[in-house]
Amino acid sequence: MPRAVLFDLDGTLVDSRADLATGVNLTRVDLGLPPLEPAQVAGFVGDGVRKLLTRSLPECPGRLEEALELNRGHYGRHLLDATRLYPGVQAALEAVRAGGFRLAVVTNKPREFTLPILEGLGVLGLFGTVVAGGDCPDLKPDPRPLLLALERCGSGAEGSWIAGDHHTDLEAGRRAGVKRCLCRYGFGTPGGEAWDLAVENLQELASHLAS
Repeated sequence: MPRAVLFDLDGTLVDSRADLATGVNLTRVDLGLPPLEPAQVAGFVGDGVRKLLTRSLPECPGRLEEALELNRGHYGRHLLDATRLYPGVQAALEAVRAGGFRLAVVTNKPREFTLPILEGLGVLGLFGTVVAGGDCPDLKPDPRPLLLALERCGSGAEGSWIAGDHHTDLEAGRRAGVKRCLCRYGFGTPGGEAWDLAVENLQELASHLAS
């Protein structure tokens, strides 16, 4: 059965910290609140947009739905202002695919944002499958988004990988039965999860898979 490599998006393929902070801070301004430091917003990323805004708007616990709609517009207009692929990502993806692996993105970010980012950065065509937030009843760390991606890739868990920067990726990988690559260069944290490989750039994963 073909093997697959499943990639997280934010903090793994792309550095999106500045644009995520822009979306959050424009939302805060709309709600009469001062902006947060981008590094603080980055620390809230990894569990989906609802959790991001819940953490970013502790002053407004009853206005989450309003904030979600505001943020949807703001982030949608700014999601490619500063977001870029991490160095070497495109070459690494091409090398992994040339090595016979099937490629997928598995992210908690909604599809309406995920596809424009991948297309705008020129890598959408490298992925046979994209599983985004809302495609499954639950987000990572639930394993079902990974299992759905494997199914759509026609791949099994054995010999397949998840590459991500956050404990949600590592936990989802453990529960799905795939090998786990921790991307140390991202802005997530591994928490108490273990991994099979840790890399400082994605080309190290490509080299490992080719060896």
